[in-house]
Amino acid sequence: MKQEKIIQVENLTKKFGDFTAVKGITFDVYKGEIFGFLGANGAGKTTAMKMLIGISKPTAGTAIVAGLDVATQADLVKRNIGYMSQKFSLYDDLTIKENITFFGGIYGLSRKQIKEKTIQLVTELQMQNVADNLVASLPLGWKQKLSFSVALLHEPKIVFLDEPTGGVDPITRRQFWEMIYTQAHKGTTIFVTTHYMDEAEYCDRVSIMVDGVIEALDSPKNLKQKYKVDSMNDVFLKLARNIE
Repeated sequence: MKQEKIIQVENLTKKFGDFTAVKGITFDVYKGEIFGFLGANGAGKTTAMKMLIGISKPTAGTAIVAGLDVATQADLVKRNIGYMSQKFSLYDDLTIKENITFFGGIYGLSRKQIKEKTIQLVTELQMQNVADNLVASLPLGWKQKLSFSVALLHEPKIVFLDEPTGGVDPITRRQFWEMIYTQAHKGTTIFVTTHYMDEAEYCDRVSIMVDGVIEALDSPKNLKQKYKVDSMNDVFLKLARNIE
């Protein structure tokens, strides 16, 4: 059975003056896939992601996200994807319920839908007792889970997660990945950046960017076999040494 392409990127390039941050990258992502987008700081992965979510215009090349062209339909792209930024994206000075209502409105949900989604989300996260508390009062792990759930309020086909588990403890990280798996099994595509190489093992496929170029793209199993190593961390290190 042919897999449905949900993201199609061809020769995508981003220049800042004389500096080329992303150098003509090409790849596809499939529906329901957990796709890891890896690279060291400065490799170009954040710049590439900003183009894919419609907040930075490509210098050259094309990117089709959920059937929409990021260069000409950026506003539509933003409304049809979920996004969780590396810096916590909810409002600390609003309660949990108020945050859900606010973002539900931004995503264009009706009052009835927002009410239903609020009950569903608060129940699923077991936050009934703290739903009227300010988000600022929550532990970081709870904030991250809430932020992920809010990014899915409007049931997007794709959700982009930028370093979603940064700073949280190992148990919370594992719980967060269980949420990711659950969502992927429902058919949502997960596009995730992470600097935790053990998390790369959880992805269906990973790409590794080095200096603005995708140097490797395959399943973790195939990459470990190709580079004759036991972990994705070793793949990353070996690749970096080969480039040097």
